[in-house]
Amino acid sequence: MDVEDLIAFVEVADAGGISAGARRLGVSKSIVSRRLFRLEAELGVQLLARTTRGAALTEAGITFRDHAAKVRAEIDAAKETILPAGELRGRLRIAVPLSFGPPHFAPVLAEMARRYPQLHVHAAYSDRFVDLIAEGFDCAIRVGYLPDSNLIARRVGPISGKLVASPGYIKAHGAPETLDELIAHEALMQGTESWQLMDGDKIVTVHPQGRFKADNGTALAVAAAAGLGIAWLPDCVINDYVASGALVPIMTHHPPPSAGAYVVRPPGQHPSRKVRVLTELLIECLGDNPYLA
Repeated sequence: MDVEDLIAFVEVADAGGISAGARRLGVSKSIVSRRLFRLEAELGVQLLARTTRGAALTEAGITFRDHAAKVRAEIDAAKETILPAGELRGRLRIAVPLSFGPPHFAPVLAEMARRYPQLHVHAAYSDRFVDLIAEGFDCAIRVGYLPDSNLIARRVGPISGKLVASPGYIKAHGAPETLDELIAHEALMQGTESWQLMDGDKIVTVHPQGRFKADNGTALAVAAAAGLGIAWLPDCVINDYVASGALVPIMTHHPPPSAGAYVVRPPGQHPSRKVRVLTELLIECLGDNPYLA
């Protein structure tokens, strides 16, 4: 059984189609189709049911996919163990937040590519919640508070933030001073998230409401500066706004608890060496970055 055929099947199965699997592998659809045909011929069963919308796993495909994924993971681990010390090869596919990923995390990824010239670094910048397993990412950098999930996370640096509003909004609506007053104000949010704030030595969760939402922290900062409402944003997004007076910190007696920047990866016994190296490099670089803390 050809290893490349096995890998192609895992990528297509996880991506949900031949076209998406080919993009993840960086090869043409025709190459992927040939590999799948060879694998099915070798096994004597149909693994994928081709449809106009992609490819769905057959019953045999569902069973085989789990075993194939384990084999692929073992092959990747075996390749890493025979590399010369300090050398990395292959591809690292990573999801990075768009709001402040380019200025704060892009230099770290560039440094990693510089140190390891045979490593292909593919970074996707987006503030949406990326499904690492379904979309074929090795890992992601996420900031804030991590929701419960089956992903494995490693904290690589601190993130602090504030509740802010524009002077114009405060003049028109006042500045809330209690948690009950805060809920009555217009909130600028990424979705339907809750906010965690300190009440003395306890963490209290509030559920803000508002009519303006955006999946990007920078866009929320712009909306806050325009007087549309109150936003909870990381310091590294709002430092310039606060320094210029365009945004004013509020609810300072109820600050958000310290959050963090994390590397998250799909579950497995051991992280790949590429992910381990990236994690250690982020810890090294973020520790010297005063704009994140």
